[in-house]
This record gives sequence, C-alpha cells and structure tokens, in this order.
Amino acid sequence: MTSTTAFWLAGRQATGEDTFDVTSPWDGRIVGQVSVPTDAQVEEAVAAAHAVRDEFAATPAHVRAAALDHVSRRLVERTEEIARLISAENGKPIKWARGEVGRAVSVFRFAAEEARRFNGGEAQRLDTDLGGQGRLALTRRFPKGVVLGIAPFNFPLNLCAHKIAPAIAAGAPIILKPAPATPLSGLVIGDLLAETELPAGSWSILPVANDRMAALVQDERLPVISFTGSEKVGYAIMDSVPRKHCTLELGGNGAAVVLGDYASDEDLDWAATRIATFSNYQGGQSCISVQRVIADASVYDRLLPRIVAAVEAQVTGDPSDDKTDVGPLVSEDAARRVESWVKEAVEAGATLVTGGDRDGASYAPTVLTDVPADTTISCEEVFGPVLTVQKVDGEAAAFAAVNSSKYGLQAGVFTHDVQVAFRAHRALEVGGVVIGDVPSYRADQMPYGGAKQSGVGREGVKFAMDDYTYERVLVLTGLAL
Repeated sequence: MTSTTAFWLAGRQATGEDTFDVTSPWDGRIVGQVSVPTDAQVEEAVAAAHAVRDEFAATPAHVRAAALDHVSRRLVERTEEIARLISAENGKPIKWARGEVGRAVSVFRFAAEEARRFNGGEAQRLDTDLGGQGRLALTRRFPKGVVLGIAPFNFPLNLCAHKIAPAIAAGAPIILKPAPATPLSGLVIGDLLAETELPAGSWSILPVANDRMAALVQDERLPVISFTGSEKVGYAIMDSVPRKHCTLELGGNGAAVVLGDYASDEDLDWAATRIATFSNYQGGQSCISVQRVIADASVYDRLLPRIVAAVEAQVTGDPSDDKTDVGPLVSEDAARRVESWVKEAVEAGATLVTGGDRDGASYAPTVLTDVPADTTISCEEVFGPVLTVQKVDGEAAAFAAVNSSKYGLQAGVFTHDVQVAFRAHRALEVGGVVIGDVPSYRADQMPYGGAKQSGVGREGVKFAMDDYTYERVLVLTGLAL
C-alpha cells in the first residue's frame, strides 16, 4: 500500500479529501500518492501568506540566509534519495537527476548569499541641483507581495528551487504549485524548509490541479506570478491578469551554430559531442536543448556524420541505470506528439538520418536534414530528443537562420573569433548567447530568460529577486553633505 504524501500549508503538513497517483513514465509503476488540498485549504494558505507579508519582509537577513543554507546542506545529504525520486517520477536518467540535485544545492546557496547582500540600499546625493541642497536619496527594494510560483515537470526539483529560493531571500511569501506529473520532488523542499525557523505562512507547496489555477491566478492577494512552462499557458496567464507582474519562462527551439572557423577535427568532434548530448539530455525536454543545428557549408559535410555517430552512441533505456543517457519522455502522449511531428516533416520532404522510432513513452534520438521551414518541427518547440541540421553560407546567413524563429531563449555559437562572438551577441535575438558551446548551458546564478515569444523577465537568483521586489526611495532632508 502506497502511503499518501502530504502537502505543505503555511509551513505545516496537511492532507485534503482527495489524492492522485504519481506514476513512472518508464514502466507505469506507482511512485507515490499525493494529497490534494481542498478549496478551503488553498484559501487558508493564501490568507496566511497575505497576512505574513510585513513580518516576513522585516525578517532579519541572517534568519532567511540560515534557512536557505540549511536547505542547501540538507539537499547535499539527501542527494541520492532525491535523485532517485526525480528519476522515478520524471523518467530522467539517474545521472542527470543527480546533476539536477546538485544545481538545486547551488540555487539555495546562491540565495543564502544574496539574502545577506540584499537591500543594503543605494545612496544618491540630490544636491546636484539647487533644489536638492541638503538632501540624500536612499533607494531600497521591498517585496511586491506574495508570489505565486508555477513550476513545470522537466526539472521538478530545480525549477521549484528557482521559485522558492529567491522569494525567501527577498522576504516575499510564496505559494508554489508543482507540476501535477512530478509533485514529489517539489514537496521534498517542504520537508527541508519545515526544519527551519521561517515565519508560518511564508511558504506553502500546494499540488493543485491545473484546472483549479484560474482562481489563484486571479486572486488579488497574489500580485506576482512566476511561471515556467508552455508559451500557450504562459501568455494566457499574462493576458488574464494584465495588471499583475508576470515573469514567464517559456519555450524555445535552441539553435547551435557551427561557423567556418570551427573546422579542425578536434573542433568538430567537440561540437558534435556537445550537440548530441544536449539534444537528448532530459529526453530533449529542456527549453534550451539543441533543436536546430545551423552549420556553415564549409564544415557541414564533415560535421553531419560526426553528429549522427554521437547521437547513435547515446545509451537509451532504464533511467535508473547509471549508463543510460536518454530515458523516456514524461508520458506516452508526449512521445506520440514527437512521433507525429517527425512523421509530418518526413512526409513534407525531410530526410530521416537516424532514429524516428517510438516505444511507449520512449522516443529514439533522432536527426533530420532537409527539413522544410514551414513544418511544425521547424517552427515549434519539439521538447523531445530530435534535432534538425541545416547548411548555410556564412555568418550572416547563420545568424538570420537563428533569428527566423518566433522563439528567442538561448543560442550557441561555435567559433574561435572574439569579434564574431561580439557580433553574435549584438545580432542574435535571444536571452543568452553561449560561445564555444551549445545553447543548453545555464549557470543558475546568471540571468536566464528569453526574447520574443520565449517569455519576459529573468530567473537566476538575484534577477528573480529583482522581479519579486520594487524600488522605494527614502529622501533625507537637512543633511550636511
């Protein structure tokens, strides 16, 4: 009999009237059973968060930093247990799940550091004009109010961490909704926060069904919404609450550009290995996974077979096996969707170079060439282990190909030329440009987010704290400056 996992209501464990099962996408086994909060319990969590705003904002920095440090340490201690949980409910290969726990460790550590630095204020003398004589402005930041954090399934621990940790660091109460497919990893964070001395009501973790989210989104006591997920849902949220502050981390179709100067055998081997690895890591279920390879004509014929060989070398299978590189997608429906997109592209004239096979929720690492620009797989985020490879003539054509997408999250540019790197930084309409590597690189402390339809706002602990707070100026008068 599977025991029921409680949720976290205003810092304490609670159970509701209903439950749902969390199943493994690999073998369909029940991983856990999760209790669902009632409408009354959701209201209690919101009311508690709203009521504790002033107290939490005034909590000494050392209290918030100590809580965040504690979570970071406890994640280290429970790394293997939590990694196994991530792998079980998400289908993520265990080696990638361990990496995810390591990233969450860093997120909470960065947040502890930022909590100690946050809000020291910036002084500005105002006597630069006659009317400001004897006046000094001190600008500090204060929470906008309670944060509603909505996390996706693909990084069920770390993307919950990216909602919770900055909120605590900034002194903003947070209500976190983990993804229905993968709630267990997010609920573990509650286990660790409950061991700290944060004020009651400052955090709740509620596995609320997606169809009950509209009321929370509309609730005026939740003025900040931090959402990571699909373009469709994200913009629907933003459009429904135009006066709220929304941070949206949405989709992408990440491009890796390999330019003509990146031409030695060593260069191309490195590029191919990185492309193959990061088109397929997390089963391609990362918004910055490599979906498009844009290769200069001068290197294309040497690069393509290397990519194909590296993709075919990816080990697929049981995510609990240390040797597995690529596990299943989150569900069989997700795999069927990827299958249909590949089929559409092939029927439209694309060449299937390798892969293209589905087995339940698993989809084989796949490479396509000659893909028509108007096919779904060219235009949309595949969110699966599929990449397309195209040939271009020169730097300008390569950058234009990157920018031809409606998305603009990150891009990778393989080049040795620092001048090209700066031209790429100026030309590419994306939130991040990675030189010498794939677009899939993300450091959790850097500003992370997109341009165009990849969203608004930035994650990365310090930058999320800015999104959760606003500037308030204090003017001091009659000073001898």
